Amino acid sequence: MEKATFGAGCFWGVEAKFQKIKGVKQTIVGYAGGKTKNPTYEQVCTDGTGHAEVIQITYKPEEITFEQLLEIFWDIHDPTQLNRQGPDIGRQYRSVIFYHNQGQKQKAEQSKIRQQQKHSKKITTEIEPAQEFYPAEEYHQKYLEKKGY
Repeated sequence: MEKATFGAGCFWGVEAKFQKIKGVKQTIVGYAGGKTKNPTYEQVCTDGTGHAEVIQITYKPEEITFEQLLEIFWDIHDPTQLNRQGPDIGRQYRSVIFYHNQGQKQKAEQSKIRQQQKHSKKITTEIEPAQEFYPAEEYHQKYLEKKGY
């Protein structure tokens, strides 16, 4: 099993997309990339902690590759919007790939170059080393599923 961590706007919709993918064994929404230890949703929403809303995916590479996960990541959001997705505005909604090893870093960078060729606007997606991941509060986990969407 391996991990992948992506930020692509509000984590509810991102989780809903990835949890249905064959080879994805677990999804957890949370916060990464900030400076505050154990941030709460309310703190992250102030845009003052530096965290992004992210999804951490545990996947089986024999069933789905990191490259395939990247393709889904690019397809489910607009990577040219800086610090926002649709109506959600703020650095916590930034487009970001947190890589867990050098292989993921290389694949993410190559994928970003390929994706840029598909967009007339500059892609703003950040590619950073994985940092401390803080799971979001329980009511955020599988939120859309719990609400019947």
